[in-house]
Amino acid sequence: QVQLVESGGGLVQAGGSLRLSCAASGRTFGRYNMGWFRQAPGKERDFVAAITWNGAVTRYADSVKGRFTISSEYAKNTVYLQLNSLKAEETAVYYCAASGAAISSRQSDYDYWGQGTQVSVSS
Repeated sequence: QVQLVESGGGLVQAGGSLRLSCAASGRTFGRYNMGWFRQAPGKERDFVAAITWNGAVTRYADSVKGRFTISSEYAKNTVYLQLNSLKAEETAVYYCAASGAAISSRQSDYDYWGQGTQVSVSS
């Protein structure tokens, strides 16, 4: 089992920044690749970014490339998502997830999920 706890969400104005954190505990952190997803009100949950367990490879949704950055700190079992130049339409609950498969943008490849952290962007 892997437990994931997200933090760092909040209310920010459009154009602002936030840094989300995902702390993992349980099984060896290094066995899992990590991802961030988000779900806006009334919409499906979508892929945002992913990173391999060693931080060597990252992947992003086209809509966030150049504005969001995923990173990991292995010693702290923590993954981060830096959100810059936020837009009002990016208001959503952001979820962290862990995958035992290869780095992926597919929700079905992820085995463990956190409870999510709310990001609200005012226009």
